[in-house]
Amino acid sequence: MESRGVPPGPYRATKLWNEVTTSFRAGMPLRKHRQHFKKYGNCFTAGEAVDWLYDLLRNNSNFGPEVTRQQTIQLLRKFLKNHVIEDIKGRWGSENVDDNNQLFRFPATSPLKTPPRRHPELQRNNTENFSKDKDSIFKLRNLSRRTPKKHGLHLSQEKAEKIKHEIINEYQENAADNRELSQEDVEEVWKYVILIYLQTILGVPSLEEVINPKQVIPQYIMYNMANTSKHGVVILQNKSDDLPHWVLSAMKCLANWPRSNDMNNPTYVGFERDVFRTIADYFLDLPEPLLTFEYYELFVNILGLLQPHLERVAIDALQLCCLLLPPPNRRKLQLLMRMISRMSQNVDMPKLHDAMGTRSLMIHTFSRCVLCCAEEVDLDELLAGRLVSFLMDHHQEILQVPSYLQTAVEKHLDYLKKGHIENPGDGLFAPLPTYSYCKQISAQEFDEQKVSTSQAAIAELLENIIKNRSLPLKEKRKKLKQFQKEYPLIYQKRFPTTESEAALFGDKPTIKQPMLILRKPKFRSLRY
Repeated sequence: MESRGVPPGPYRATKLWNEVTTSFRAGMPLRKHRQHFKKYGNCFTAGEAVDWLYDLLRNNSNFGPEVTRQQTIQLLRKFLKNHVIEDIKGRWGSENVDDNNQLFRFPATSPLKTPPRRHPELQRNNTENFSKDKDSIFKLRNLSRRTPKKHGLHLSQEKAEKIKHEIINEYQENAADNRELSQEDVEEVWKYVILIYLQTILGVPSLEEVINPKQVIPQYIMYNMANTSKHGVVILQNKSDDLPHWVLSAMKCLANWPRSNDMNNPTYVGFERDVFRTIADYFLDLPEPLLTFEYYELFVNILGLLQPHLERVAIDALQLCCLLLPPPNRRKLQLLMRMISRMSQNVDMPKLHDAMGTRSLMIHTFSRCVLCCAEEVDLDELLAGRLVSFLMDHHQEILQVPSYLQTAVEKHLDYLKKGHIENPGDGLFAPLPTYSYCKQISAQEFDEQKVSTSQAAIAELLENIIKNRSLPLKEKRKKLKQFQKEYPLIYQKRFPTTESEAALFGDKPTIKQPMLILRKPKFRSLRY
């Protein structure tokens, strides 16, 4: 039931929907059920569907173990609404599903959604605009004459070397010039450098499918990099864009509970719940999510890097993407993540919900105000919950200013301004970022590498269970038994024999003692 993996690209949420519905239809057990003295074949109860789907989502890397049972029920309701399932009388279109014994079945029609296709002319124009944006950075006096029109990742090594030597020669001819760079030139360099780094980190041939370069505003990036407090939080010059004072006071109260600096607030039974509700109402009433509607596809694509072996890639990618946000949005996101992270880890925090723990409540409450699509998407809540969970755990790294980006931009500007060359053979002088050249592989090789990577991650999970000394022996046996059921081949590879499995627990084969055998007495005849 592990994720097969949806590659980066546009409309990834729709592709994930298709993946989940396909897995559900293929794997959900069907059997006979009796209801109202009548038998129905090839169906399932709502409770059985919730159990199976809940396990599927928690083991899918796109959603993770933070998925709640209530979210699973909500997804099952959307399945009924979109005719992925129907009741035993063929009715669908409503959301009348609960965790009970109501019977459902799969319809004969395909539930897959077709991603909307972009018009070829619009796609071509977007590609041209992307190239023009990159070209404009280098239109500085004589530099534009020999700069290639496209600086993608598909240049051959020979062509790249030729371009490099042409630039060297032209720089040598104009080394004495001290070029003046305009503010527009500086902004374009910032924009270009961050997009190149983001493309490299994500490992995609182009960003044009997940982000429109016209949406990237370099002034936002420069402001978010330069105007921060000692804690790395954005400082706004225009205070009207900041959080209202009463919201900041409420967030400070809960973040430092019970050691809040503001001790003038009256307290009463349920006070902390009222304060939390005030904060939640403010964020839920914002006109758009903190990550903005226009960057929805970008962040959804990064959600597919949220796997144990790709955690560092996800952190680096999110670090750059959050720099693209408007400064007020970035500041709100920073303060919100700091608050909910502290609240989730605070053992002294009173219970804020009767049925949910603090961490689950934070994810459930704020996920939609962090990430959602302008148009309703059926997996929005699950995807947003996965992202908020990751942000909570890594917000200090993700929302800090990357120093390497500032260094790269300054170096790039210095090359463009001075045309300085230390050594024609030295790669450090190059005015363009260093590109990596990769060999294209076949689809079969890609699938084999994907499977091997997934299996390696699962094998690592097995080793973590084995080496976890804090896990009680009974619980470890239970987890290993569950792992063996889900991934029998990987388990058999780790424990090829029963002896190797027994050695883990120090079990020794016990030899049952033979039962006491009493010799049957011989009865002699009473006759003589």
